[in-house]
Amino acid sequence: MREDYLNTDPEKNTDNYAMVCEKWRKTFLEMDMDELAQRFDLETDSDALYITFFSERYRLDRRTGMITLTADPEVRLRFNTLMCIYHLFYYSKPGAKIKGDFVPFRQVKGASPFDPAFQRTVLKPLAATFSGHADLLEDACRQLNGRPIRQGDVGCVIDAFDCVPATVIFWDGDDEFEAQANMLFDADITEFLHKETVVCLASELADRLVRRSGLPLKGILVGQDY
Repeated sequence: MREDYLNTDPEKNTDNYAMVCEKWRKTFLEMDMDELAQRFDLETDSDALYITFFSERYRLDRRTGMITLTADPEVRLRFNTLMCIYHLFYYSKPGAKIKGDFVPFRQVKGASPFDPAFQRTVLKPLAATFSGHADLLEDACRQLNGRPIRQGDVGCVIDAFDCVPATVIFWDGDDEFEAQANMLFDADITEFLHKETVVCLASELADRLVRRSGLPLKGILVGQDY
């Protein structure tokens, strides 16, 4: 069920993203929502399911399949947010568990062919944006409830979902070396998400860190439709 997530031409992506989102909205309506709620221990009511994504609460309407931000239902949700939530429900395997072993994206099962695009459209923009601003990245990580680790100049573990943690590591640049960034994921993350969706999740995490820092993004993040 491959989608063209790695096309970074905004003009070509706008209509494609809308069609993909509509497809997944309809797919969600065909899922067993009560089973999903039980599997992920979600809060529910007669009208909706609720899930936390990067510390924000989202509502999935049982009747329409639409996802909205509970705190601001009128805000337009980004493509990556929608894909990560829909895909968690679709691709996660019953009984899936986090292994607890963090690996770089290229070591995620089946992900190595996508690593050049991941480097170009996630890690390089993240590193370039925070070059010389490690303090702002550290603060942005705190805003996303990141748990500090002793790696890099800035390192933290941030939960995308309760069952899907991600590690951000940043080394600031100097006169000899450019700033570098990396993200690590649980070795069994594909028990929960499609390998290409991991790129969407990483891009969304990078975008949220940049937005919270107040810095202008340097580069293009994959899957950002506006």
